Amino acid sequence: MAGLIELLQDVWGFLRERQKYWLLPLIITLVLLGALIVLTQGSAIAPFIYTLF
Repeated sequence: MAGLIELLQDVWGFLRERQKYWLLPLIITLVLLGALIVLTQGSAIAPFIYTLF
């Protein structure tokens, strides 16, 4: 869990230092899609998720 917090701090520091705030929605979307795929891997919803991609 500590590694995740450090990663988030590093990403936020990068975005803030280089004024790349427009990347934040892209990063959030990718993380949410990844979490959706991982969490539905073994469920009955999985075939319907994979048809979206």
